[in-house]
Amino acid sequence: MAASEAPPSGASSARSGGAGRAEPNHGLRIFLIWLVVALAADLIIWFVWGPHLPPGDMASAANGQQFDIRVMAVMAAPVMAMVLVYGAYAMIVWRHREGDDEDGPPIHGNTRIQATWISVTSVIVLCLAGFGTYELVNGQGAGAGEGPTAIWHPTGSRPLVVQVIGQQWRFTYRYPQLGGFETTQLMLPVNRWVQFNVTSLDVIHSFWAYQLGVKADANPGVNNIAFTKPTHLGQVTVRCAELCGLWHGAMFDYGHVLSDSNFLAWASRTRVQLAAATKILPPYASTYDPTVVPTINKALVKGGITGAAGLYYPPQDPYQP
Repeated sequence: MAASEAPPSGASSARSGGAGRAEPNHGLRIFLIWLVVALAADLIIWFVWGPHLPPGDMASAANGQQFDIRVMAVMAAPVMAMVLVYGAYAMIVWRHREGDDEDGPPIHGNTRIQATWISVTSVIVLCLAGFGTYELVNGQGAGAGEGPTAIWHPTGSRPLVVQVIGQQWRFTYRYPQLGGFETTQLMLPVNRWVQFNVTSLDVIHSFWAYQLGVKADANPGVNNIAFTKPTHLGQVTVRCAELCGLWHGAMFDYGHVLSDSNFLAWASRTRVQLAAATKILPPYASTYDPTVVPTINKALVKGGITGAAGLYYPPQDPYQP
């Protein structure tokens, strides 16, 4: 009778690892493996990968965005590591073995594990929500465009105001504190706060100065404010990030962050060069009525900026409006 009730040969030993051998503590094993993997991943993310994450650290807004990505990656990595470690452990330890065709034990749930998982992931999500909200309402989120009335303003010295004017298919830049001239050259001084006032003359554009961490929509009739403080000298890539018509893909240029002396020299030189064009520009305003577009066109053409300020076509295009 005893022999007839014995389990199939090899099945029991295959599952338990041999007669008389106790089942190992799989939970502890998984936890220790996860701890090593998660710690290694977080250290690599923070110290190796983190300093090279986009958009870099050329300006305060960019540096803040890079820090935010590092924090979120460090918090997400242990969760991802747990999923991967558990999956790998299950495939290696609990894989099907020759001679073992029985079903596993009917486990209906583990309240402690379920409560722990829900609690830990809920804390992570809530912490990220609080962290993200805080970052958005202070200087770190100021490069995203905050509408006409910014929630946050830099303290200390008065920022340099640069008006970004989107038009098909070019960005021009007006410097109201430096005589009000308008140019296609984006030049900024290092280590000084900059206030971008972003607007449009025709359709919706999006001003994206990648290395500065600034991305603000340019809407006609709307002034969209964004702040940043360039902290390193160098070149800035500027693109339109909103589909705005036929030549949207060609609507990009490059700006530069200069030393104070070089910036002041450029501003003085440009102010003199564009003096005649500046005289026929409409007075500086946060937005411009569409009826002044022809006037702006004439001023920019006089300043040597062919075809800008609405309906800009590349010079090689056979049709010039």
